[in-house]
Parts: sequence; C-alpha cells; structure tokens
Amino acid sequence: MKKVIVSVVLLGSLLQAAQYTKEDRIKDMTAMANAMGVIQSGFFYNNYETVAAGVEQLSDTVVRVKPPIEEQNEKDVMARYMNEKIQMSNKIVKKINQKALTILQRFKAGDSTQATQAYTKIMGQCMKCHREIRNW
Repeated sequence: MKKVIVSVVLLGSLLQAAQYTKEDRIKDMTAMANAMGVIQSGFFYNNYETVAAGVEQLSDTVVRVKPPIEEQNEKDVMARYMNEKIQMSNKIVKKINQKALTILQRFKAGDSTQATQAYTKIMGQCMKCHREIRNW
C-alpha cells in the first residue's frame, strides 16, 4: 500500500513539474534579475562571497528557464520549427552558465575587468533571448 501511495505522489509530482507556465517563467526571470543584481553588488563591494552567491542563484535559476507549455505545444509544425525556441533557450542557458563560471574564476583570481566583461556577455545573452524569443 505504501508503495502505491508513494508511486502516485511521485507520478503527480513529475507531471506537475513538466508543466512550465508563463507565470513560472516570470518568477524565474525575476529571480535571474535579482541574481544579476547580487553579482553586481559583489563587484561594487569587491566581495567574492556576494558574487559567488549571485552566480549560484543565477545558475540554479537559469536551468529551469524554457519556453512555456503553450509555446512548446505549438500546433503549427512549421511555426514550431521556424521559432526554434527550445533549441535557442538551451544554447542561451549553456552560454550563461559558462560565463557565470568565468565570473567566479576571474573575480577570484583578482581580474575584475574580465569578470565584468563576462557579466556583460551574460546581459547580452539575456537581451538576445528577449529580442528573439520575446520579440522585444
């Protein structure tokens, strides 16, 4: 009986986790913006722990970001193919994670110029997503 209950709870959790809505994306975007602010504060105060906390928050949040279920289930196959939102999102997530690691490495090594350049490249990836996926 316990196995059945646990199985039902796990299955329900998995099904619920698969539904990524626009509201979820808004929450994640807000968390990413906050993380970028934390990183920036760490730069201004020359505090590695603050930068590391911001990078950790950014990396934890960015992996959850993807097109909402409505966009993933686009009925028109050609529109879904042309948009390439899922592939683009995956590439952007990978680049943001790489640059976040660069921020940590460079800032820890005392090269704040390179760290801020990596920060700027992350901002560029954010804007790329907003321009191409969100049509800003």
